[in-house]
Amino acid sequence: MATLSSEEARKLLDFNEKLDIGLLDNIVESLYASQGEQLRMAQDVLTTLKEHPDAWTRVDTILEYSQNQQTKYYALQILEEVIKTRWKILPRNQCEGIKKYVVGLIIKTSSDSAVMEANKVYLNKLNIILVQILKREWPKNWESFIGDIVGASKTNESLCQNNMQILKLLSEEVFDFSSGQITQTKAKHLKDTMCSEFSQIFQLCSFVLEGSLNAPLIAATLETLLRFLNWIPYGYIFETKLVSTLISKFLSVPMFRNVTLKCLSEIAGLTVNNYRHIYVEMFEQTVEQFSAIINPITNMNHIYYNGSDAEQNFIQNLAMFLCTFLKEHGQLVENNTASFNKALHYLLLISEVEDVEIFKICLEYWNSLAAALYKEIPYQGPFRITTPSRRSVYAETLSKVRCIMIYRMAKPEEVLVVENENGEVVREFMKDTNAINLYKSMRETLVYLTHLDYVDTETIMISRLMEQVNGTEFSWKNLNTLCWAIGSISGAFHEEDEKRFLVTVIKELLGLCEQKKGKDNKAIIASNIMYVVGQYPRFLRAHWKFLKTVVNKLFEFMHETHDGVQDMACDTFIKIALKCRRHFVTMQTNEACTFIDEILGSMSTIMCDLQPQQ
Repeated sequence: MATLSSEEARKLLDFNEKLDIGLLDNIVESLYASQGEQLRMAQDVLTTLKEHPDAWTRVDTILEYSQNQQTKYYALQILEEVIKTRWKILPRNQCEGIKKYVVGLIIKTSSDSAVMEANKVYLNKLNIILVQILKREWPKNWESFIGDIVGASKTNESLCQNNMQILKLLSEEVFDFSSGQITQTKAKHLKDTMCSEFSQIFQLCSFVLEGSLNAPLIAATLETLLRFLNWIPYGYIFETKLVSTLISKFLSVPMFRNVTLKCLSEIAGLTVNNYRHIYVEMFEQTVEQFSAIINPITNMNHIYYNGSDAEQNFIQNLAMFLCTFLKEHGQLVENNTASFNKALHYLLLISEVEDVEIFKICLEYWNSLAAALYKEIPYQGPFRITTPSRRSVYAETLSKVRCIMIYRMAKPEEVLVVENENGEVVREFMKDTNAINLYKSMRETLVYLTHLDYVDTETIMISRLMEQVNGTEFSWKNLNTLCWAIGSISGAFHEEDEKRFLVTVIKELLGLCEQKKGKDNKAIIASNIMYVVGQYPRFLRAHWKFLKTVVNKLFEFMHETHDGVQDMACDTFIKIALKCRRHFVTMQTNEACTFIDEILGSMSTIMCDLQPQQ
């Protein structure tokens, strides 16, 4: 690569001289390969050239004669800039010339599949430039555009594949990104035009999906269709063969499975009352296809973690489809017992996948379902309105959801003692906002689930607790999630049930703390005891002896030098002191003095191991 001189830079910016393509290629190369002064000079020259008002007149020469793909891309950036900033002031004949030139380049580059594949980035930039022109020219100065692109697509499959990309980009520009880029009036005009001319585009999509055997073209058409589904008139979706074609022809084909599921999710997300029978058929047909793809005893978590990107995406897209459909149209299909139960079963399998983003998709549905079932039978005064309950339909599923919520409960904000990635028990210093928000969603869901059947929730929790105590399932993770779940449902039981439940929980946890050896074990169990007791102030206020035992246990933990335990003991003490303050200053039965006096009397012993800030 030759060194760039200031004389060469001046020559390149002189529009009275013929453009030296070799020199331009050299400068563009400098931009990517040089350093220091050479890099700065290359940047200055290329920026100055791009900003020159006549720079666009050199684009055709650069594209025709340059041997460097990066130089060609630079030329297209110049062209894009002139379209965005100066299109309205260019003479009409120049606008028509640029338009014709860009269309010619696109046809030339996309008419052969090998050429198209070799020039993917370049062609994509050309497509973007054409869409920028369309936003300014169509329909007023280019009425025939839709007819032109549809007509040309039927002559050549490679060209058709690229034209699908153009239609997809145009749809995104007009319907997704138009806000703030073009005026509302202009955006509305483009949307109305696209809807009114959509029959031609839809015929092209159908022509490809029903007749073509060209896999890349089919994939491009499905991707384009996906962008259309949120704005096209409903008749094209529900009064044609589109839905059945997607399900019967493409859902079972691995190459098209993911984009097809995304299309079906878009359709499932529409709220349309006139086409209920179509939704019922769509549900039955898709679940039937899933039966052929997914073994009902599959370990979805194992498949996800050992699967390819496409398989992982399939699980995520399947979650999205099932959750969207059941949330919007679940009541339509509750009586289709076989398909409905299969769908819920698949969703339970996916809910066990240990990927946070996939779990959030499932959680949103379980939350909305539990909330809807809880609110279905409201109380008005002392009389319950008798509404036919759907709870029995979901009873078995919801019991499994409770198990999943308890097993996977996220960490609450108050818990400071955590296990790091090296398996060490440490104090947490950084708050994880995402984990806190996930905990709040899971807590709300589990509270609804507990209101729906508190006996089942209690049975599951006590059973899991006994597995921790007898050692069959003991692990820090299992104990943590269980205790976080127990703490999250404070107030969801009747008071007497809560008392019985909590006495068992605290008694077993204190016993576990005595039984387990090792500072890390004790630190984890201590943090869980503190979290649980801090969550149940109503119970503590009603049971003085228990309150006193708990506070004295916190004073014990204030001598524990393990990272985070003292901080958590102090935080929990503050929380309890605020929620139960009256009990600290009231004379209690069989006590020699008030609890506050007793604490003040042993203050130096309680505080001797604390740091100044504690």
